[in-house]
Amino acid sequence: MIRLLDIWNHALFWYYLVCNLAYLIMLIIALKTSAMHHHRLKSQPLSWLKEAPMTPPIAIIAPAHNEERSIRVAVRNLLELDYPELEVIVVNDGSKDRTLKEMQEEFQLRQVRVVYVMEAESAPVRGLYRSDVDPRLLVIDKEPGGSKADAVNAGLNAANSPYVCVVDSDSMLERDGLLRIMVPIMEDPQRVIAVGGIIRVLNGSEIAGGQLKRVRLPRKSIEVIQVIEYLRAFLIGREAWAQGNMLMVISGAFGVFRTDLVRAVGGYRSRAIGEDFDLVARLHRYMLDKGVRYEVRFVPDPVCWTEVPSDLQSLGRQRARWQKGLLGVLWPNRDMLFRPRYGRIGFFALPYLWVFELFAPVIEAMGILTIILAASLGALNREFLVQFLIFGYAFATLISFGSVLQEEITYKRYNDWRDVVRLVTYCFLEHFPYRQLHMIWRLQGLWEYFRGDHTWKPQKRTGLASART
Repeated sequence: MIRLLDIWNHALFWYYLVCNLAYLIMLIIALKTSAMHHHRLKSQPLSWLKEAPMTPPIAIIAPAHNEERSIRVAVRNLLELDYPELEVIVVNDGSKDRTLKEMQEEFQLRQVRVVYVMEAESAPVRGLYRSDVDPRLLVIDKEPGGSKADAVNAGLNAANSPYVCVVDSDSMLERDGLLRIMVPIMEDPQRVIAVGGIIRVLNGSEIAGGQLKRVRLPRKSIEVIQVIEYLRAFLIGREAWAQGNMLMVISGAFGVFRTDLVRAVGGYRSRAIGEDFDLVARLHRYMLDKGVRYEVRFVPDPVCWTEVPSDLQSLGRQRARWQKGLLGVLWPNRDMLFRPRYGRIGFFALPYLWVFELFAPVIEAMGILTIILAASLGALNREFLVQFLIFGYAFATLISFGSVLQEEITYKRYNDWRDVVRLVTYCFLEHFPYRQLHMIWRLQGLWEYFRGDHTWKPQKRTGLASART
């Protein structure tokens, strides 16, 4: 028994070493690619994209469910985006509050009869409305489908543009966000089939007239921790994976896809918990099965600002849902593992997700239990334990530091030095005690999945409090 505990603890050490080294490599790649991206933007001003006659139209699809507190400012933000040809499709997904009424009052909606072909599965549509204030706005009122994927499919069925951009109705895009995210597509429209943009935390910032006026850090500690987490996961992780054409997740809050390919794979899978991850995985499979060369890209600076959970219960539900969504995609696609047809996806991207994302909370929990067991049996090597804890904490904190450093060097969204100091300070708290809470939530997600609980549990939201100011 003691020998087995010793072997397991050493294996755990090497597991975390490989995991942290992977993040260090991602950080280095992200720093390099960010510099290259800024250099490319300097040589290609966005004005050329705005004025180019070949810039393709985009349909923005924004699902909305009980969003009465923020729907006015959210839709106004979408209509004011700087892009030459745009259609905005808001899907009222069976809201029980005043979401539809708020839009009717703000944008003078009138019911219309248009051709609506249900190519992608969704719940029945009650009616379609066009705005008399801005004819680019189409509102779809439908029965509740029980998932965001169902609502997006309803918008996909009504889209007429060659590209669709899926956003959350409680999020805000920067004015030139669409222009920036379309740069990779305009550079190579034949190969680039999807592009993801970075997601940043909106909580604490100032909004006026449907636009983000000032970026500030949130006041609550739980929200600040998520700022650092988003920097590490989105700015570092996804940028690095995209560099190797192995990006598996494009956030449902901000992503652009080729409309024909999304329809070719059947749209979003309505029963998928992690619909964004599920769609990208099916796109990878579809293109690799066809033997077609393609790219899924990520652009680090077209920012989408989104509201994150501000209480532990809502955050726990979100992270449990993410873990359920991860398993819900990896298991059906297990046949892609280590098959030559699926190349880097099957040999690198998916195995990494299995070992360092899906199994991570289980391995971490087992590690804590074995340390406690070894201590109770008097077989705990205190020197090894101290080295293990210091190494793991220091290395992980260093990665968080690197994420904040990259943000301040390249993008400088937080201009108040007090916000920067707070960010650096909270880097020390992300891996203790937040990491342990995160582990519990992810274990809860796995338990719920195996128990058959695949429901989408609502989160508590404050809404865009300054939307009417």
